[in-house]
Amino acid sequence: MNSNRLEQLYQFLEERPEDAFLLFAIAKEYEGLENDEKAKSYYLKLTDNHTDYVGTYYHLGKLYERAEEWESAESTYQKGMEVAKAAGEKHAYGELRGALEFLSDDF
Repeated sequence: MNSNRLEQLYQFLEERPEDAFLLFAIAKEYEGLENDEKAKSYYLKLTDNHTDYVGTYYHLGKLYERAEEWESAESTYQKGMEVAKAAGEKHAYGELRGALEFLSDDF
C-alpha cells in the first residue's frame, strides 16, 4: 500500500472535508494497510454524515465480521439494504443481502 496515496487523499480531504468519496477512499487505504480501526472510523463518519453512500455498508459490515462483531455486521447490512433499496441500487442491495444471508448461516 502506498503511503503517498494516503497522504494525497488527506490533502484532498483538507480541501473538501465533506467529500464522501474521499472518506471512503481513505477507509479503503487503511483496510489495505490492515488498520481496521482507522478504516472503521472513516466508514462510521460516512454512516453518520453521508447515510446515502451505499458502498459504505458492505465494507463496514465486513470489518465487523472480521472483528467477530456479528450483531453490528448484521445491523450494518440491514441498514445498507434499506439505503440501497431507497436509492434504487439493485446490485448493491443484492450484495448486501448475500452478505447478510452468509452471515446468518455462520452465527
